[in-house]
Amino acid sequence: MIRRVLIANRGEIAVRVIRACKDLDIGTVAVYSEADKESMHVKLADTAVCIGPPPGKRSYLDMPSVVAAALGTHADAIHPGYGFLAENADFAALCGAQGVTFIGPTPDAIRAVGDKIVARDTVAKAGVPVVGGTKDAISDPKEAAEIAAQIGMPVLLKARGGGGGRGMRVVQSVDEVASSFLDASREAEAAFGDGGMYMERYLDAVKHIEIQVLADKHGTFVALGERDCSTQRRHQKLIEEAPSPGLDPSIREQMCKAAIDAARSVAYLGAGTVEFLYNPKTREFFFIEMNARIQVEHPVTEMVTGVDIVKEQLVVASGGKLSMSGNVPLHGHAIECRINAEDPARNFFPSPGVVSRYVAPSGPGVRVDSHCYEGYTFPPNYDSLLAKLIVHGKDREESRTRMLRALGDYVIEGIKTTIPFHQAMLEHPEFRAGNVTTQFVGTQVIM
Repeated sequence: MIRRVLIANRGEIAVRVIRACKDLDIGTVAVYSEADKESMHVKLADTAVCIGPPPGKRSYLDMPSVVAAALGTHADAIHPGYGFLAENADFAALCGAQGVTFIGPTPDAIRAVGDKIVARDTVAKAGVPVVGGTKDAISDPKEAAEIAAQIGMPVLLKARGGGGGRGMRVVQSVDEVASSFLDASREAEAAFGDGGMYMERYLDAVKHIEIQVLADKHGTFVALGERDCSTQRRHQKLIEEAPSPGLDPSIREQMCKAAIDAARSVAYLGAGTVEFLYNPKTREFFFIEMNARIQVEHPVTEMVTGVDIVKEQLVVASGGKLSMSGNVPLHGHAIECRINAEDPARNFFPSPGVVSRYVAPSGPGVRVDSHCYEGYTFPPNYDSLLAKLIVHGKDREESRTRMLRALGDYVIEGIKTTIPFHQAMLEHPEFRAGNVTTQFVGTQVIM
């Protein structure tokens, strides 16, 4: 078993990994920027190392500094969390070259799924259905407009590398393609260092369904059911749930098989997520991408399966076997609300500052993953995620009402949060009916 893990991340995911390590009696090392010296993950780790100033490129994205911190503290493994270096094949290779175990897939697998164009081609050859679109990278705006006219409007421009909605644009007319291409390409270049783009046929009124997969070095591949991530704003997920409301068991079985086929096609290892778009009317689903890392929303899967996904990552990275095989049953229903330091009444404007009062909800079926505490100064330098509130119930309605109770109990003062948005969303008739699609938040008045 791995003896000491350096967590190359910050915020709630760093806290989550530290707690999983402690459950397995594994030592922990936190790295932090100067902006995060009072963060909870720094306080909880056995050892903490400052790796630079607040800008991510000079701290959490500084590969030599992160690896040097691991070597200097005798950490024999690095867990990247999500974001930052989590899907960086060069970082995974650097870890291996320095004799440090990278807790994630191999560099080759990361490259195979990280380039969305390569990933689409690879899984399509494995028989996984993909959305119609380009097979090669698009080089310039004029070419993009010509291809869009051939595919038919509307189209979706997407960055070939990265994710999280960055470098993505829905384009309704050919006349808008060139300017949208330039905007998306610049955004992708700034976020991922790669301005390469590709194009897909845009599907509206669909659900965003993803399948959690796990794989070990002994040839075992497991799918842990689906998560419904359709409640989005500008391609950013806001609420996730498991299982997806109304999804037919036969479709779930097909999706799980397709996800495992996709993972096998790139010789995947560890925890990953295969994402699909699903049309409830036609019962068709299409592969859109695979994320080679732990997902923000992994707790909803943990709540309905009883599987600790981070522990499984640690065991697999140590050369061990997954604790399960075959079909993993789902129990009850789980919902996760991402609590962001944003003001929903002001178009979700960021709201950094000092948390003057903090009381987390508790009670049956309630889980809070957070790095927040009373007196904590929420910095403006990074993602606005403050906490993840997850609830579990015997069915979707119990889970929904339990979430409303937990949101009402959650006290966060001193900064604005998205709690009021979530309360309004969970009371909306379309959400209660399970009819939310990826376009819903952008077309409805929620608050």
